[in-house]
Amino acid sequence: MSEVRPFPNAPQIRINPRLILSGLVGLFVAVGIFSGVYQVPAESVAVVQRFGGYLKTENPGLHFKLPWGIDTMTLVEILRQQKLEFGFSTRGATNPYQYADYGDQEGEKTMVTGDLNTALVEWVVQYHISDPVAYVFNFREPLPTLRDLSQAVMREVVGDRTVDEVLTIGRQEMEAKCAERLRELVAALNMGVHIDQIQLGNINPPADVQASFSDVNRAKQEKESAINTASGNYNQIIPKARGEAEQKIKGAEGYAAKRVNEAEGDAARFKAVLTEYLKAPEVTKKRLYLETMSDVLSQVPGKVILDDKASSFLPLMNLRQTTPAK
Repeated sequence: MSEVRPFPNAPQIRINPRLILSGLVGLFVAVGIFSGVYQVPAESVAVVQRFGGYLKTENPGLHFKLPWGIDTMTLVEILRQQKLEFGFSTRGATNPYQYADYGDQEGEKTMVTGDLNTALVEWVVQYHISDPVAYVFNFREPLPTLRDLSQAVMREVVGDRTVDEVLTIGRQEMEAKCAERLRELVAALNMGVHIDQIQLGNINPPADVQASFSDVNRAKQEKESAINTASGNYNQIIPKARGEAEQKIKGAEGYAAKRVNEAEGDAARFKAVLTEYLKAPEVTKKRLYLETMSDVLSQVPGKVILDDKASSFLPLMNLRQTTPAK
């Protein structure tokens, strides 16, 4: 019985095993080349691993690695400063560990102070990756670990201070202490991270007692303002009063010295006159008389001096007549 073909006139398709094998080999090579070439960005380095073990670190540029999972690489940004936010979030961050979920942010910033009060503390940790190999190999999840360490250090620092220090005067000292303590921890754990700085953000009391804290702070500010005003008035009035008193004292001392000198001069002059008078009384009397008359008559206006031998006074009155006005 002959075989019945459904399409007796259709051409027969012959499969060439050699061609198929060549195509598979070409595809294998193409995929291998494509998966083996990689680009390292300018801000990063590539930590290359062979069968999971560290092989080398590649700088920015185009590089090749063995494909098919033999070599793998991890890009690590070492030239960019990164940050972790606690108690708040800045949207649009490329780092998924930069901030916690909104539901966890309230718990992050709620802290107990040393005097058993509660404060809401927001802060930022700025860091950069200093050792990419340690960053990749020493911790399975380095950024969550860094977040946990940052929270532990901040809670430790806040717990050593009163709520007044946390809310007002202790910010800079707390930032420095937290940064120092966190640097010590990441160095001891060899995380490959360097802490650049820690910046405190908003620090507020809980909403239930915020009005009371605001009243206390307002009273403290009014107290400081009153003290500063009083100090300003004191610094203005007291030096002025001291200056005026010093001026009056100097004036009185000068007047006293003047009067003493004048009295001593008058006494010396009287003694000198007395000495001359005792030597020649008539001459001294005449000199004193003439000096006295000179002083007195110089102050008398319209005076006329006549000789005792003048026969008449009336003719001399014409000398005082003025020319009549025209």
